[in-house]
Amino acid sequence: MSLSLTTTSPAASILHPATEGAAEWWRNAVIYQVYPRSFADGNGDGIGDLKGITERLDHLVDLGVDALWLSPFYKSPQADAGYDVSDYRQIDPIFGDLDDFAEMSTKAHKLGLKVIIDLVPNHTSDDHAWFKEAIEAGPGSAARDRYMFREGKGENGELPPNNWQSIFGGPAWTRVDQRWNVDADGVKDTEWYLHMFDTRQPDLNWQNEEVREDFKSILRFWLDRGVDGFRIDVAHGMVKAEGLPDWDGTTGMVDGTKDEGKTQVQTDGTPDEDGSNGGGNSGPMFDQDGVHEIYRSWHEVMEQYDGDRALVAEAWVEPLSRLALYVREDEMQQAFNFSFLTTKWDAAAMRTVISASVRENDVVGAPTTWVLSNHDVVRHVTRLGLPAVVEGREMNPNGVRATDPQPDVELGLRRAKAATLQMLGLPGSAYLYNGEEFGTPDHTEMPDEYRQDPAFERKGRTEAGRDGCRVPLAWEADKPAYGFSTTGKSWLPQPETYRAVAADVQKADPNSTFHLYKNVLRLRREHNIGLGSLAWLDDFASSTEVIAYQNGDVIVVTNFADAPFALPAGAEILASSEPLVDGAVGTDVCVWIKSA
Repeated sequence: MSLSLTTTSPAASILHPATEGAAEWWRNAVIYQVYPRSFADGNGDGIGDLKGITERLDHLVDLGVDALWLSPFYKSPQADAGYDVSDYRQIDPIFGDLDDFAEMSTKAHKLGLKVIIDLVPNHTSDDHAWFKEAIEAGPGSAARDRYMFREGKGENGELPPNNWQSIFGGPAWTRVDQRWNVDADGVKDTEWYLHMFDTRQPDLNWQNEEVREDFKSILRFWLDRGVDGFRIDVAHGMVKAEGLPDWDGTTGMVDGTKDEGKTQVQTDGTPDEDGSNGGGNSGPMFDQDGVHEIYRSWHEVMEQYDGDRALVAEAWVEPLSRLALYVREDEMQQAFNFSFLTTKWDAAAMRTVISASVRENDVVGAPTTWVLSNHDVVRHVTRLGLPAVVEGREMNPNGVRATDPQPDVELGLRRAKAATLQMLGLPGSAYLYNGEEFGTPDHTEMPDEYRQDPAFERKGRTEAGRDGCRVPLAWEADKPAYGFSTTGKSWLPQPETYRAVAADVQKADPNSTFHLYKNVLRLRREHNIGLGSLAWLDDFASSTEVIAYQNGDVIVVTNFADAPFALPAGAEILASSEPLVDGAVGTDVCVWIKSA
C-alpha cells in the first residue's frame, strides 16, 4: 500500500527528530511501576514484599519492559503507605531487609532489568530521628532548623504561621503543644511545623546545608548498592517561597485545578495550547526556582557512577515549559507528564497536549516521559469509563466509592487499550503501573471501613482517596487472594471482578489485554519507537475526530469519532486495540499500521 505521509505545515505538525546512534537507556525505556505492598506477598502476611517481587520478576521480562520502579520500601510507621520515611537507609521489616533488596536487585539485573527506587525528600516521618530530636531540642535549635518550624500568629501564637492548606485536607500546620506535652520552664512550646501532606509528614527545610548533604549521602548509599535511578517524590515541592506568604488557593493530588489569580477552579481536562491541563500544583509552596540548584547538585553525584543513572521527577507542574526545566541537561533525566495523564478522552485535547509535550521537551533536548496510571490516581481503565459529567461537574475524581457514579467497565477497557497503544507509539519513555497489563480496574465499591489513605479521613471522608488503585494484584484466579499470598490474606480487599484479570487467565487467552501489551511492547522495540520521531499526518483522515501520527515506519491512528473509520485498502495492521470490523477502525480504537 502507499499512504500519504504529507504534513500540512510546521505550525500544524510537530516534527520531533529521531535520536541518532546509541542513547542512554532511560531515553526510550518502558518502566514498570511496582507498588511493593500490592505486587506479590512472599511470606503470607497479606502485604507484598521484596521476596514476592523477586519471585515475580520473570513476569516483567515476559511482558517486555526495560526497568522497574519500586515505590518506597524504607523503614516507616506506614502512616502514608511508606511515604513517611523514618530511616532512608533501612528496609521496613514488612518488606524484608537489605539482603532481600540485594537479592531482588541482583536477579533483576541478571534478567536485564534496570532498578529505580523511590526517594522522598520533601518530608520525613515524624518518627524520624531528626524530628524526634527537633521536638525535644525546642525553638531556635539546630535540630529544628532541619524542618519548617515557625512561630504562630496571634497574641499567644494560637494561629498558624500562614493560611496554607494540606494536600490531604485541613491546615498544613500543626502546633507543637497540640501534639506533644512539650514545655520549657513551664512555658508551652507554641511553634508550629509545616506538613504539606499528613500531620505525621513534617516538611524538611531545604535551605539547611545538613539536609542537603545528608540526601546526597542517601543517594550514594543506594547507588553503591547498584540502583540505576531514583524517582523523586514531590520533586517540585522542596523549596518554598521566601517568607512563606499567605495564599488563598487550594491544591490537591490530581483534582484538575487551575490557578486563576488566587482562586482555583475545576477544569474539564481540555489543555491550553501550552499544554496546561489543570493538573499542576501552583502556589508559593511549589515549583520554586530554588529546586533546580538541588537537582544540579544531585546530577553531579549521579555522574560519579557508571551506567547512565537517572533521576525522575514527580512534578505536577504546568505549563509544560516549566516542567521541561526539570530535565535540562544538568538536572534530571525524566519528568512524568501529568498534563498528558489528566487530559480527557478527546481528539483535539490529546493532540494539543502531545504536541506541547514534545515541543517543550525538544527545547531542552530531553525525552517526554508518558504515563497514564500510577498509585496516586484512578487507573485509566476505570477513569476512562466514568461519566464525562456528573451534576454539572467534570469527572476527574480522587478515587471512586460505592456511592459514586460507577464506570462503564466495557467502555473503560476499550478506551484504556486504545490510550495505551496511542501512548506507546510516541517517542520517549513510558511508564506502566503494575496490573494495567491485565486490564486491572480500581476497586470502586470498596467498603469505607477498609480505606487506609490518610487523605480519606483528613478530607472528612468526602473523597475516596487512593486505596482503590492500590488493591493487591491477582495472579491465579483459583488460589487464595487470587495468588497474591499463599494464606488468602490481603491488606486491602480484592473484588470478585479480579478473577477475570488474574494473570493466569490473561496469559491463557491470546486475545487478552496482557497479550496486547506484550505484542505492542515487542513492536515498540523492533521499530525503535522510543528513539523515533513524531510527525502529525493531518491529511490522513477527513474527520477531526481521528488523529494520526507517524513514528519511523509506523503510523498510529486513533478513532475518537462515533462512527468507524475506514483504512486505506491494503493497510498492513501491526496491532489494534480491538479487532477491526470489515477493515474499519471502530470508535475508541487505536491501530498501528506499517507505512509503505
